[in-house]
Amino acid sequence: MAQTMELPEVSETFSDAQREDLFERVRQAEQRLAGKARPTPLLSLDALAANGGGAGVAVKCENLQHTGAFKFRGAYNALTALRDAGSAENGVLTYSSGNHGQALAMAGAMLGIEVTVVMPSNVPAVKREATEARGAKIVQYDPATTRREALGAQLAAERGLPIIPPYDHLDVIGGQATVGLEILKQAPDVARILVCTGGGGLLSGIATAVAMSESNCQVIGVEPALADDATRSFRSKRLCWVDNPPTIADGTRTPFLGQHTFPVVMNLVHDMVTVSEDAIMQGMRLLFRQAKLVVEPSGALGTAALIEGAVGPLAPDQGRTVAVISGGNVDASLFAAVLEGRPLP
Repeated sequence: MAQTMELPEVSETFSDAQREDLFERVRQAEQRLAGKARPTPLLSLDALAANGGGAGVAVKCENLQHTGAFKFRGAYNALTALRDAGSAENGVLTYSSGNHGQALAMAGAMLGIEVTVVMPSNVPAVKREATEARGAKIVQYDPATTRREALGAQLAAERGLPIIPPYDHLDVIGGQATVGLEILKQAPDVARILVCTGGGGLLSGIATAVAMSESNCQVIGVEPALADDATRSFRSKRLCWVDNPPTIADGTRTPFLGQHTFPVVMNLVHDMVTVSEDAIMQGMRLLFRQAKLVVEPSGALGTAALIEGAVGPLAPDQGRTVAVISGGNVDASLFAAVLEGRPLP
C-alpha cells in the first residue's frame, strides 16, 4: 500500500543573511571545483533561433560533464565540504534516481570515501549499472510503496552516515551554481536561462549565480506538465507535491521542492513553465539530429519549452536564450524508441 505524502514545513522567507551565506557557498564551490569539474561548452542551436528570438539560442551541454550530468558539481562540492569538516570518515549516504548517485560515487572514488545510494527499483538500468561500476553500494526500493527520504533517513541513522541529498543541500546548490557562473562568462549577452527542474537544486544554483552577478538575465524553470509540483508551488506560493508522476523525464519525479530550494525558487527565479511529454521527445530528437547530442528526457526540458512555445521569442534587441541540457544518461532502448517514434519500452 502506498504511503501518504507528508509535506515538510517550509517557509518562502529568504533573508539577507541566508542570501549572503549561499553566495559565499557558491564562491567556495567555484574554488573547490576548479580543475575538477569540466567547463562544458555552450553551443549555438540555429534550429531554434526563430523560437528564441533575440540574439538566438544556445544550449549549455552538461550532458558532457563527468558522469554525464551536472550533478557532479554539487556532489563533489558537498562531499569535499564534509570531508574538510571531518564528517565523512565512515562514508556518506544519498538517495537518487541515478545521476546524483553516479556523481557522488565518482566523487567518493576521487576522495576515497565510501558511498551508499538508495535507488528506486524502476531506475533506468544504465544509471544503476554506472553507479555500481563507480564503487557505490546500492540499496533498492519500490517507489510505489516507499519514500526514499524515509528509507534513507532510517539507514543513515542505523549506520551513522551523513546524508548528501540530490538537491536540498546548501553545498549541493552551491556546486550547481557553477553552471550559471560559466554561462554568464560564456554568454555575456544572455537574456534568459531555461533550467530543467526536478527538486530545484540546479534551478536554485543558477538563479543564485545570476543574483550574485546582478545581471538582468531571467532564470526560468521548466518542468514536465505531469510533474509540475514546482510550478504549482511557484504560482500558489506554498509547497505543493506530485507523487510518483508518470513522466518520461525520470530525473524530475521528485515529489516536491525542498526546505532550501523552495525559498530560493520563490525569491530568485523569474518564472516557471511546463511542457508536454511529446515536446520533451521532440526536444530529444532535435538535439540529436541538429547538434548530434545524446540527451536524456529531463535534459531536453528547456529545448522543449522553446519548441512548444511555453516561453515566447525575445525582442530583436534582446540577448540570447540559453537552454541548459542537464544530462545525457538515457537508456539505449528508450532513446532509440524516442528517435524512431516507436512505443516506449
